[in-house]
Amino acid sequence: MTGSPWKELALGQRPPGRWALRARFVVVDLPQGRRLLENGEVVIDHDRVLWVGHDFDGDLAARYDMGEALIGPGFVDLDALSDLDTTVLAMDNQPGWKKGRVWPSAYAARAYEMYSPEELAFQKRYAFAQLLLNGITSALPIASLFYRAWGETVAEFEAAASAAEDLGLRVWLGPAYRSGGVVLDDAGVMQPVFDEPRGFAELAAAVDFARRIHRSAGGLVSGMLAPDRVETCTEALLRRTCAQADEMDLPVRLHMAQGDMERQIVQHLHGTTAPVWLDQLGLLSSRLIAPHATVATDEDLVRYAENGVTVAHCPLVSARHGSVLKSFSRLKAMGVRLGMGTDTAPPDMVLNMAVGLMANRIAEGRGDAASAAEFYDAATIGGADALNRTDLGRLSPGSKADLAVFDMGDRMIAPRIDPIQTLVYGATGRVTRATIVDGRLSMRDGEVANLDLKAARTQAQAQFEGLIARYPERTFGHPAVETIFPPSYPLHPSNSEILP
Repeated sequence: MTGSPWKELALGQRPPGRWALRARFVVVDLPQGRRLLENGEVVIDHDRVLWVGHDFDGDLAARYDMGEALIGPGFVDLDALSDLDTTVLAMDNQPGWKKGRVWPSAYAARAYEMYSPEELAFQKRYAFAQLLLNGITSALPIASLFYRAWGETVAEFEAAASAAEDLGLRVWLGPAYRSGGVVLDDAGVMQPVFDEPRGFAELAAAVDFARRIHRSAGGLVSGMLAPDRVETCTEALLRRTCAQADEMDLPVRLHMAQGDMERQIVQHLHGTTAPVWLDQLGLLSSRLIAPHATVATDEDLVRYAENGVTVAHCPLVSARHGSVLKSFSRLKAMGVRLGMGTDTAPPDMVLNMAVGLMANRIAEGRGDAASAAEFYDAATIGGADALNRTDLGRLSPGSKADLAVFDMGDRMIAPRIDPIQTLVYGATGRVTRATIVDGRLSMRDGEVANLDLKAARTQAQAQFEGLIARYPERTFGHPAVETIFPPSYPLHPSNSEILP
């Protein structure tokens, strides 16, 4: 059949019948390994890839020619931003504990939700749209607890499940919970505080939520358990978490080996590092996803490898704050499983691959450390394997029709070389032309199904500015906002003349 107009494909819908996408380049996964197909096409039937090759001669309802484009499996984001990101405020405003990242004890005693339930629901919906704009088809959402009363709520995750179904994003959902935190005493010294019954109550609510939503929305929405950071969790909370995850066959994501504050607190509380502590408890396993690992010791990494733990590598947010994985190549050589995450704004997986590759070569001190293909594999196959989903992160007959289409003719990335290298070395996620999830067109040319992005952007900015205005309440010494977040250059008075 002849090609069909791309703009006529209804956003947010599956085309009726079998249909095909054709492009200059297609990434295909064969029994002998991953291959690059030139001038190929992908045939989709409902939610699955039916066929990959050249010039399908069977019956098709429609064929869409994407031209100078790369079609590949959608990205799997193991630490996906589902927030209006507050970490961006800390990039040039340090130290974090003086900038509202650690609560003073007086505020901790009366901490409250700084967003309304409607605002919490909106930020998930808006963030999910941003993921789709960047070719991310599977996501494990992450958000900050610094502006929360304690943990996340089931109500906001009920809204998140509805948003994922509405927008067309595959998600693993679970409200973050904790049994403790770190506060600043009157002298400004960090002190761990715990409320274990509160943690158990939140875990019970999270388990109930996971049971209700697991494999819902036609399989788009699954459950996970998401204890917050390791230093905020007690042994009993983590034991119960892992037992529930084993019973329900759910992934567990736990941030650890990610920073000096955590390392100091865990050493103080347990006399060792977080990965060693969990291994001593028998809680490291292949269902565990551990973001960052930027302060992991050799012993930590050996234990990760021995127990099948997946490190969710988030190079952009780490580099912004002066830390780096040491290193992607080294962890891979040790047998540590590696996936990718975004964990900051923008949630740009292409940019994360680029930063990760450059940081890896700097850490290794050699220009041939790892490759664009290795990072692309981590962002697709690595994430899918962490979730025990061999039908995701791959493009082959029988896989889920979760695809991303990237513009290889973009005027900003000429001249093009190998398409994977061009994507990683010369582009950002802004060259994503389309994101297809479960055979449904969720994003096309900067438009997301069922969301007015222009209006949502305005709402997101206003909501974020409202949060910033409340920062003095939860910042040590309660300085003014202008002191917490000064401008890069002094503001010129609006009533003052600018002289020639």
